[in-house]
Amino acid sequence: MACFLVPTTEAIVTTVVKKSADKSADKKKIEIKNPFLKRLNWLNNMLWGGSALLAFEHVWHGEIVPWAPFLTNGVSAVREMATTGVTMAVAVTAVWAGIVAVTNSMAKRPELELLQGETK
Repeated sequence: MACFLVPTTEAIVTTVVKKSADKSADKKKIEIKNPFLKRLNWLNNMLWGGSALLAFEHVWHGEIVPWAPFLTNGVSAVREMATTGVTMAVAVTAVWAGIVAVTNSMAKRPELELLQGETK
């Protein structure tokens, strides 16, 4: 029931990192070249969207209530965050890293094919 708090925390951290990187790049008037930092908004969207859906699902099933202690089974919340929440956050981040790596390699491919075509 508290598993969505881990990806939400990661989403907060990555949002701050992205805004900080964008601000420093604007200040220095440079373009961000790191493909992972450049596409950090994809990870933010995945994390925020997934966390919102999970929170809604937990509210829907009555696991989160609008009165204290908010979580209906607070004892197992820490264990659930440590197991399920961390696993979900790591899985989403790994999928995002894979997507970025594939799109980055696809973006470089036409340049290589053009260079190889010119040398033949």
